[in-house]
Amino acid sequence: MRRATKTRKNNSPDFLYNNPLVEKFISYVMRDGKKAIARKVVYKSFEIVKTKTKTDPMEFFDKAVKNVTPSLEVKSRRVGGANYQVPQPVRQERKIQLAFRWIINAARAKKGRPMAEKLAEEFMLAANNEGAAIKKKLDTHRMAEANRAFAHFSW
Repeated sequence: MRRATKTRKNNSPDFLYNNPLVEKFISYVMRDGKKAIARKVVYKSFEIVKTKTKTDPMEFFDKAVKNVTPSLEVKSRRVGGANYQVPQPVRQERKIQLAFRWIINAARAKKGRPMAEKLAEEFMLAANNEGAAIKKKLDTHRMAEANRAFAHFSW
């Protein structure tokens, strides 16, 4: 018998841009339960994007997330005493989760500047298909392509 499907919580939209995806991103940026600080960081990074590019920051945010979302990933599968990296398609919720995580980790890896500046730079790079988050996506896809021979182990 199949396992019960998990009910997903609908995120309320953020109060500035009225976008539930932004509110979810703020939750990912948050550390130690300090949501107000995470909000300031994200909104400040949107302001920086707006001043540098003279366009709507939501377009850059949506485009960056869309460019970073992976379509394939590898999962380890044990078959007959050997572990195989089996390529599998990524679920929609996990696509967004991975994209957010990769963007934030790429921004946190840069040193010496405020987080808002690093995040804004990563948004602009990801929107132009550049940067560390895009590199992570390409590495994931490359690994899935290299292990395509083991695709028949997915069940």
